[in-house]
Amino acid sequence: MRIALINSREDCAGVNIRDRLRELLAEGGSWPLANRHTLAFHEIAGRLIYQDRIDEEVDADLIIFLSRHSSVHPTPALTVHATGNYGAAELGGEPQTLAPASPAWMHAVLGSLAARAPEGYRVSYEVTHHGPTALSTPSFFVEIGSTAAEWADPVAGRAVAESILTARPLKTINLIGFGGTHYAMRQTAIALSSRGAFGHIVPTRQVGDITPPLILRMQEASRAVATYIDRKALSTGEFERIERMLDDAGIIHLTESEIPEVSRLDWATYCRVRALAGEIAPGSRIHIHGLAGEGTPVPVTVAPDLVEEIVKSSKDRFLESIDELPIVHLSKGSAEVLPTFIGFEDASSQLARDITTLCVKLLLICENAVIDGDHLVLCKVRFDPGKARMLGVPKGPLFATLAGGNAVTVEGRRITADAVQTTSVKRIHIPGLERYT
Repeated sequence: MRIALINSREDCAGVNIRDRLRELLAEGGSWPLANRHTLAFHEIAGRLIYQDRIDEEVDADLIIFLSRHSSVHPTPALTVHATGNYGAAELGGEPQTLAPASPAWMHAVLGSLAARAPEGYRVSYEVTHHGPTALSTPSFFVEIGSTAAEWADPVAGRAVAESILTARPLKTINLIGFGGTHYAMRQTAIALSSRGAFGHIVPTRQVGDITPPLILRMQEASRAVATYIDRKALSTGEFERIERMLDDAGIIHLTESEIPEVSRLDWATYCRVRALAGEIAPGSRIHIHGLAGEGTPVPVTVAPDLVEEIVKSSKDRFLESIDELPIVHLSKGSAEVLPTFIGFEDASSQLARDITTLCVKLLLICENAVIDGDHLVLCKVRFDPGKARMLGVPKGPLFATLAGGNAVTVEGRRITADAVQTTSVKRIHIPGLERYT
């Protein structure tokens, strides 16, 4: 890949980064960027934000703009961002135009910045907010902020230079983002903890400018397969409007908790998992546990009664225990765990046995359960409010005492917990039960 590193001679931060890059390259060493790609330095006279069509002058597959970041809040900062305008072109470029982004490279540089930032420097994405926009080559800005002291700081310049030279793009999940402040802190946290890589991001203050055509431009310019909405940063009305436009455009919406889970899977495989979940239980939510990589997803069915009982008696322990299994569980409405799971085809039979074994063992530990041939027999003893009332126990604290297994005294009569209990028996048929114990 041919990578152009562009700075302005009027921008001391860009000059700082460029000089540190040249120093590091002159020192030698094994720099992934230099070893794997062809680098070319370009210096221009004007401001970078006005360099529309500069890719017609440089022969490159990727452009990295080396720049300063200015802010009314003088916090030391190292940032990356794509370029474009959602509304008017107040800082270069053209109105409502977005330049092609490079989410994987921004993700890689962001991660390197987080590992190398000098003490006191904040690392983050910035939202899309200035030109140039008239570019056909993917590009992004990497910046030092926010005052002249930081722009000329050689330690910060070296940290940025090292972050560029050590960047190793992953097979990312490219996203577009909605909501939050200029520094996109939620999107930054997601990227630093997953394969979720953002291209264009819209801050809360500009969500009102977003239209269906702009969403499609965001997706195309970011090569995005899904989106993330910082729901807490938007009003209910704003969130619902954006969600409707995304649904109409057929763009997948992932939550903050889903993105790290999805990151474990190949994206095409995740899409097949998602489609299968829709066939099994339309409208269900996917919860990915130890399933990772690529494979052919298939349903893994466990006895519904068994799953129902384990959720009632030991849901948290069950969910914690299946975290290491290569499965997905589904939930829908009030049903927190549906009896059909998803796993890869080559391991589906073993997964059904593993889940069944886990359920049986947990029920034998947590419930009054016995094995009778091919049946797991659950004997449940419960406090019966009706029996308590018949014995003259008033509703209130005495109910709680009896439910806790302790006796109470009512009008001189001692009433034991046994006297107000009901026993139920449930038999769950599990063919070949002896194999699961």
